[in-house]
Amino acid sequence: MKWRLTGRFLLSVVFVVILVIIINIFTILALFIARNTLYEPNFHNTETSAEAFSRHFQSEIIYSNNEVTITEEGKKELNKKKAWVQILDENGKELYGYRTPSGVKKKYTPMEIVNIYKYREANVEATVFVSETELNQKRYSYFIGFNNPYLNRYVLSYDLRDVLYQFKVGSIILLVVDGLIALFIGYLFSKRLTLPLNTIIDGIKRLANKDYNINYKPKGIYKDVFFNVNYLSHQLKATEAERKKLDKMREEWIGNISHDIKTPLASIQGYAEMMKDTDYDFSLEEMREYAAIIENKSLYIKEVMEDLSLTARLKNKELMLNKKTINIVPLLRNIVIDILNDAKYSNRTIEFECSQNRIDIEADEILIWRAVNNLIYNAIVHNDSSTKIVVRIEKKERTHITIKDDGKGIKKEELERIFDRYYRGTNTGELHKGSGLGMAIANDIIQAHGGEIKINSAVDYGTMIEIQL
Repeated sequence: MKWRLTGRFLLSVVFVVILVIIINIFTILALFIARNTLYEPNFHNTETSAEAFSRHFQSEIIYSNNEVTITEEGKKELNKKKAWVQILDENGKELYGYRTPSGVKKKYTPMEIVNIYKYREANVEATVFVSETELNQKRYSYFIGFNNPYLNRYVLSYDLRDVLYQFKVGSIILLVVDGLIALFIGYLFSKRLTLPLNTIIDGIKRLANKDYNINYKPKGIYKDVFFNVNYLSHQLKATEAERKKLDKMREEWIGNISHDIKTPLASIQGYAEMMKDTDYDFSLEEMREYAAIIENKSLYIKEVMEDLSLTARLKNKELMLNKKTINIVPLLRNIVIDILNDAKYSNRTIEFECSQNRIDIEADEILIWRAVNNLIYNAIVHNDSSTKIVVRIEKKERTHITIKDDGKGIKKEELERIFDRYYRGTNTGELHKGSGLGMAIANDIIQAHGGEIKINSAVDYGTMIEIQL
């Protein structure tokens, strides 16, 4: 994977470099062709070039008073360019000169004229250009010399076949050398560019292998990726810790619930064996007493199994709500009455407060009954018999139900886990162990109705649970 990424970046860089080289070659060819086909040279500044000036100077040469001379404008241009002019007749003899240096010859042979154009004037330090003009049906040649040390002229002669061959060989060598250079530079560049990617890939592999101790320093062009890898590592680490905690709670809960089920099962089995044994002669009252015990133990086991089934369906969102419009005021009142009518809780103080006789909501009546009943039952079993419990309902923007007590309160570390599945509070008495799912079921039911549940508590000051529907 590392070499695959490096190779892709390397090929892309080499391709770009070679493409640029090819474009440069075509550009040079185009400039070369343009230089040899266009009238004006390609490389000169914004001023008129020396060669063009020499060619166009023929317009400044005139025939006046039976002799060849130049215009005043021509003299100004020559002075401006620090140049001189020498006009020759058809035999190469000087007819006119302006600003000519002292060493310039007065007569030239044709070969000397050719050599002056091709090379440098032997007797003067100047670059000379040759041109001609026609006056009075006679042709005159003229030299224009430039006393400019930076101005040079080269006359080339070449065989086109040699040029093409040299170009072909040179292009191949250029491509090979530039390709090797580009390969080296591209390798360094791509290796540096892909090094952070290799680090990220290694980090992802570590995460896949459940190694969550990753903390990279976000930097470079991949700093956002490093940041997100760190964040993912932190989240996975927290999730793993939560999973282990939940697994531990579930194992403890399974052990507790197994013990809680085994105890009533043992009682049921024991009383059933006694009732079946012919050696015992029980009275009718004893038989009914044992039957009541068996019934109570069976109901307890049934409640535990129903809690397990209900919490599984709520967790997996498989429970269909049978919503309808209900008046929740008498529903809550009846819950309080039913609890107080239970002989076990007849000595408890539970008050119901409501300023309205009717508050309608869209809800599943059975599930709302179950949720509120679980919350009140939780307040009962975690507090002493002297604890006062107040159930209140009122209509604001939403329907508010509060269950408040002045009991023992809940510790902060327990308060954070109160709605966790399988959690059983430390204040629960031996007679009221339960399944450990009551508060989680209540929370899931309220959330399934689109509501929310909040709990506030302080040790020795009591607990208040608020439901909004």
